[in-house]
Amino acid sequence: MTLAEKAYVDLRHDIIRGVLAPGRPLRLADLSERYGMGFSPLREALNRLQAERLVTAESLRGFRVAPLSLDELHDTVSLRILIETRALRAAIAEGDDAWAAGIVSALYALKLQAGRSGPDADIWALEARHHAFHLSLLAACNSPWTLEFVERLYAATERYRIPVLLDAGLAAGRDVQAEHSALADATLDRDADKAAALLEAHYLHTVEALTAAMRPEATEAVRARAAK
Repeated sequence: MTLAEKAYVDLRHDIIRGVLAPGRPLRLADLSERYGMGFSPLREALNRLQAERLVTAESLRGFRVAPLSLDELHDTVSLRILIETRALRAAIAEGDDAWAAGIVSALYALKLQAGRSGPDADIWALEARHHAFHLSLLAACNSPWTLEFVERLYAATERYRIPVLLDAGLAAGRDVQAEHSALADATLDRDADKAAALLEAHYLHTVEALTAAMRPEATEAVRARAAK
């Protein structure tokens, strides 16, 4: 991994997880001290992140972490639904036994982590397995471009899910794992219409929870925690 790639990975990780709060200035001198590298790789990383809409650039004012907004959230999720339901249909049509086994394995791993509590309740391990499960559904779509866009859109929505929904604890009353199980069952049954409908509903439920979480007081609390 080159220095520019490391800078990109580290910055992207901290932006997505809310360590670098939305709207925060990204001054090269500060970043150089934080990540222990020179301006050149950091600048290259920031330009890549700008292309992914995780960072904004202002003339004569440098870079900032892209703000969060309900408009962007709804736009991003609408596009995720459009792309991922199409990819899911393709995967159902093309997927083989190895693809199906991958879904079963990913769902099992997700359920194991979701059922853990206390010191074993690692939110980052849970998020990694959650992402792996959703990718397993689409893995047989036979379109690298589609999967690349899926990754970008996932990162854009994870910025909202991690510091806002999970930190604010607003998932109460929703059985997310039951949604995952139903989605996996419909996919493995090769019921493309039902699977696509369940995937869309799953994302829309998340949008509803995030919209409720993004009231001003919740957003300010998240930003305060991220700034520590």
